[in-house]
Amino acid sequence: MVRFPNCKINLGLYITNRRADGYHDLETVFYPVPFRDALEVVPAKGKASLQLSGRTVAGDSSNNLVWKAYEMLKKKFPEHLPELDIYLHKAIPMGAGLGGGSADGAFMLQLLNDHFKLGIHTAQLADMALQLGSDCPFFIYNSPQFAKGRGEQMTPVDLDLSGFSILLICPSVHISTGKAFQMITPKPAPFDLKELDKLHVLEWKDNITNDFEAPIFQQHPGLAAIKQQLYTGGAVYASMSGSGSTIFGLFPKGRKTGIETPLEYESFYME
Repeated sequence: MVRFPNCKINLGLYITNRRADGYHDLETVFYPVPFRDALEVVPAKGKASLQLSGRTVAGDSSNNLVWKAYEMLKKKFPEHLPELDIYLHKAIPMGAGLGGGSADGAFMLQLLNDHFKLGIHTAQLADMALQLGSDCPFFIYNSPQFAKGRGEQMTPVDLDLSGFSILLICPSVHISTGKAFQMITPKPAPFDLKELDKLHVLEWKDNITNDFEAPIFQQHPGLAAIKQQLYTGGAVYASMSGSGSTIFGLFPKGRKTGIETPLEYESFYME
């Protein structure tokens, strides 16, 4: 039983309101990107376990969203779910605004639901995924979505970027999501992202923005320089994803970017 959780990028991101429950309302378009972790489950000989490989994952394994997803369904369906050994290989950088941890948790819910025939409908899975994290429901649908609220209120967007290559540049800079939100003054969205599919990609540069960029670029000017370098290298659109620190660029398919990044930055190019 193997799945390959993919990451996402944000196309536009506006923080519109601070809620009484401490969360923020936002508006964004989530877009799936084929850069993946690997997730496998096998029957355990003893008690269930989670084993990690690849990139170092901070924190205790009991707080990993994959483990939390397993515990959630194990509690709900104790007669259906056996003890499992879970193997998670991390390739997606963490704290990078790509949603890698959220994807892992959501894909774990789907894997268990499908393999053990738990009969949980998609909308129910999305509700369960929200208990893991605000970005998790998106990965249940895993298609372009306009999102609002905490990110869980989604509407499909008819958006196809298959004519473009995506370059992800991931600096060795960890951005705390909580601290990033503290730097934002909420305000109404300047552009209706539900209409993004009606706007040509060449117009995105002048019409959509990520509210996190201004305060984070002020603290980390190297990120602003990378965004500018992407445009200089021929990107039709470049932005920070989520609350950072990944900067991505969209390039016409097959175009060589010729972009050289510092050694402490990782680059991933999706044709």
